[in-house]
Amino acid sequence: MNPCYRRVMRQYLDFEKPVAELENKIAELRQMAKDGEGINIADEIGKLSDKAEKQLRAAYTKLTPWQKVMVARHAQRPRALDYFKGLLEEYTPLAGDRLGHDDQAIVGGLARFRGQAVMVIGTERGFDMESRLRHNFGMPKPEGYRKAQRLVEMAGRFGLPILTFIDTSGAWPGIDAEERGQAQAIARSTDCCLRAPVPLIAIIIGEGGSGGAVALGAGDRVLMLEHSIYSVIAPEGAASILWRDPKQAATAAEALKLTAQDLLKLHLIDRIIPEPIGGAQRFPEEAIAAVGDAIGDVLAELIPFEGENLVAKRREKFLAMGRDTL
Repeated sequence: MNPCYRRVMRQYLDFEKPVAELENKIAELRQMAKDGEGINIADEIGKLSDKAEKQLRAAYTKLTPWQKVMVARHAQRPRALDYFKGLLEEYTPLAGDRLGHDDQAIVGGLARFRGQAVMVIGTERGFDMESRLRHNFGMPKPEGYRKAQRLVEMAGRFGLPILTFIDTSGAWPGIDAEERGQAQAIARSTDCCLRAPVPLIAIIIGEGGSGGAVALGAGDRVLMLEHSIYSVIAPEGAASILWRDPKQAATAAEALKLTAQDLLKLHLIDRIIPEPIGGAQRFPEEAIAAVGDAIGDVLAELIPFEGENLVAKRREKFLAMGRDTL
């Protein structure tokens, strides 16, 4: 079953505890009414619901960078395969790097998006322990990036626009990955995206971590969900390097400018996709629909451009980054 539609107990983040208390009280009152205890509590439920919604709205309109990190990593946010299921038709997965391996941390294949044939690629984290182990917690190995290269090159040959859905803490840092050429695989994947003669739209749907995210993020347009993050290093890693203390992660998150709002100001991304109040994890169907609408708008802008023009404009876009913000 697709994780987006599973009925699971809602998981609350630390800053959501006041909302959790209210919603637990509402659940108790509804159970009392269901049990037929003869008490008219509809008015009380309404008042508590309004109060919970106001608290949730207030909390999510003033999230700190570290709180955004927690939201981006939320275990119940929709994953890449959720977006595939919610947005695509006739999805046909393609496997393997044609060198003897198939990395499940990167998924992708042929599909139709609103009638348009496309190639889709995503980093998949999984939604429970079994699927997380199968997808290596969304941390690709070299064979994953070589699979991505194969799909990007195939899309170029057949003139298919490319959609990449990015949600990874970074590439797999194990010795086995380094032995098989992790750095080279990431670099070649990035280069392959930059040279693709077709429209390439990258969407950060959760955590965009380090080169593992950039390898799929060198697109004509880079979109980010409102509460996603995109950074050269995880806050905990930056804190360990700068202060030798991972407990300084919140301070590092502030300094890294990793939120969608910061990155839009720095012209490192192109568009922020609004999330429902409470984040994509609370209303996944609404978040998926918003992503679909944003992709539709951007794809319509890019389709008319020819291959050489796309590649040239993409090159100019990335070469210009940082120049007008110094």
